[in-house]
Amino acid sequence: MFQSQAVIGITNASKNLALEQCIWPEDALNNIPDWVYTSQAVYDLEIERIFRGDTWNFVALEAEIPNPGDYKRGYVGSTPVVVARAEDKTISVFENRCAHRGAEFCRSNQGNTKEFVCPYHQWSYDLKGNLQGIPFKRGVDKVGGMPANFRNADHGTRQLRVTTRNGVVFATYSDKTPSLEEYMTKEIVDEFDVTFSGKTLKILGYYRNELPCNWKMYHENLKDPYHATLLHSFLVVFGLLVPGIKARVFADQEHGRHGYMASAKPQQTYATVSDDNKAEMRSFDENLKLRDERFVEFVQEFNSPWSACMMTLWPNLIVQREMNTLGVRQIIPNGPHSMIMQWTMFGYEDDTPEMTSHRLRQGNLMGPAGFLGLEDNEALKFVQDGLRRSSTDNNVLKLDSDQLGTTRGLISESCIRSLYAYYRGVMDIPVAGSAA
Repeated sequence: MFQSQAVIGITNASKNLALEQCIWPEDALNNIPDWVYTSQAVYDLEIERIFRGDTWNFVALEAEIPNPGDYKRGYVGSTPVVVARAEDKTISVFENRCAHRGAEFCRSNQGNTKEFVCPYHQWSYDLKGNLQGIPFKRGVDKVGGMPANFRNADHGTRQLRVTTRNGVVFATYSDKTPSLEEYMTKEIVDEFDVTFSGKTLKILGYYRNELPCNWKMYHENLKDPYHATLLHSFLVVFGLLVPGIKARVFADQEHGRHGYMASAKPQQTYATVSDDNKAEMRSFDENLKLRDERFVEFVQEFNSPWSACMMTLWPNLIVQREMNTLGVRQIIPNGPHSMIMQWTMFGYEDDTPEMTSHRLRQGNLMGPAGFLGLEDNEALKFVQDGLRRSSTDNNVLKLDSDQLGTTRGLISESCIRSLYAYYRGVMDIPVAGSAA
């Protein structure tokens, strides 16, 4: 027992490498080193280079803060922020950190207010994050207090650049981040606008859960069609994702960082799967039956060839359109071995009561305890456990090995390869055997 613990300790230490020790394997496109998921030094650099770098981070839906004074607690990477609508109806995003002693002054997840007051020393901030009041600023009876040259304007919260598109709010730390549309690229914008066409959104509810895995694994999962028909027997049996189905796995051509996995559901409720394909899927169970087949009904409501589209916007947003269930998922990194997932489920303001009920019913596909969400979450935990505790140090990406980026096949890892080609550049990680 003591020996095995010691071995595990040595293995974990070897995977928590310092940055100067992090060198990508020579066959870079087809391998991912374990330290990408386990090193604290790598994680810290990701926060600085990616989440606080030249990226647009999803922070909220405008439907969550429709009125002046409305606010929502949020995150950019692991940094707590406040998303607020001011009296002039503009939206601001600023760090949830008092400029005085660093306390998180916004303590409620959502609400409406005229100001934010720090609970520690009652410094107050307006709806744009500007410092507006300090108790005893000039001391008591001219004794103590702030120096004469202290200016409130110099001590507000750190404020981020903000942009919106069709009701979705993004923020960035960088002055160099291009326009949102340029950042997303045209094909991603076109697919994004299918779900967010400008129609007024209606919030249906929230989920929130912790996953004991590295945050990048969730991006990989939604660029990995290979697992979908093997892990999720539900998808196959009920005809939502069948081998040979019309499908597309897309990566943006400019960077390879954004993408989507889309498919078109056949008409029949239960899938027609060849015997050869059944033999490849150990989890396939044709005896599965639905007690209520409304659960997999698809109402055509979008001008799109896809009945399902799961979009990833680097670095922290998933746009979910699975038949008629709609949602966004926000990735919140929580150290190299953990992430928080914030789910926001929505419909449209002009939905009929019947459509709202249908969306809520079908929403059981998703969420941390949904038919798909539960299986994904557990599988990602198993992967992180393996990375932390094994004596090996490499992941292999050889499916469809001559492809990089967009593919029409489901047995492919090409979009994962394109993501990490981009990632290596942003993180400035050298590849073994390459010129210095």
